[in-house]
Amino acid sequence: MKAIIPVAGVGTRLRPHTYTLPKVLLNVAGKPILGHILDALQQHNIDEATIIVGYMGDLVEDYVRRNYSMNVTFIYQEERLGLGHSIWIAREHITDNEPLLIILGDTIFDVDLSLATNSRFSTLGVKSVDDPRRFGVVELEKGFISRLIEKPENPTTNLALVGLYFINNPTLLVDSLQTLIDNNIRTRDEYQLTDALQMMIDKGEKFTTFPVEGWYDCGKPETLLSTNRYLLDGKSTYKTPEGVVIIPPAFVAENAIIERSVIGPYTTVASGATVIDSVVRDSIISDGATVTASTLEQSIIGNNAIVKGKFSRLNVGDSSEIDRS
Repeated sequence: MKAIIPVAGVGTRLRPHTYTLPKVLLNVAGKPILGHILDALQQHNIDEATIIVGYMGDLVEDYVRRNYSMNVTFIYQEERLGLGHSIWIAREHITDNEPLLIILGDTIFDVDLSLATNSRFSTLGVKSVDDPRRFGVVELEKGFISRLIEKPENPTTNLALVGLYFINNPTLLVDSLQTLIDNNIRTRDEYQLTDALQMMIDKGEKFTTFPVEGWYDCGKPETLLSTNRYLLDGKSTYKTPEGVVIIPPAFVAENAIIERSVIGPYTTVASGATVIDSVVRDSIISDGATVTASTLEQSIIGNNAIVKGKFSRLNVGDSSEIDRS
């Protein structure tokens, strides 16, 4: 089985961090968002993937090549014209008779993927949400999907699509995407994957749903921190140096330097980071960052950034320096 992972988005809601790093490489609970996704695929014996890259795609490719032995193909998306367009440009890498798993690259899932991959039918991951107007939603009839609607004004269902799509008939998917492109069929000025899936349903393809309760968005600073909290809960990884207090759950990389500080709870200190004379809780200190003489809470400190002085909450991009000492 092959996976397609679209990761071409710019991540504007996560600036300033995404000025210098693609969103999928932001650190959460000790590794990039994309790393959590690829680990989940490998755990389910999915070792072949096509990754759709765009913004700073060379950094994404470099990360994957250095850290994973999977058979991965990278495709550059020059124009971001919607999720349907993203999958369409990968059509030459979709095998006719091989089931396909599409998994969005900006969300972390905690789900048994065998619920999808063992299905006799194409099946889509869903979750009940309070406000379905922000999502694509599904309507069901006798256990099968009858209708898919992208961001409905007046939703008749609260079952939202979460970004996991198992396609048992990839040939029909490619044909439906080609119909969108050839006829310039767009919704909200984009080629929508949901429109192609609806075409498949209209042509007789049966789609079921499977529940995804563990669905963790990484699209904004506050949701990145909440996902960090979830992933760390019960899964601490750290060694406690002398003179340091670590309050679990926490992740502290082996090569991080911690001196005379209190770390945690719900704190990630990534590879090569340094924290000295500080109290840091509910925060992410990214690769190579330095925090000294500071008190931080609900903060994200970017790669190689330097923070000195007494603060309470910061959102600092890569290679910045803030000094209030």
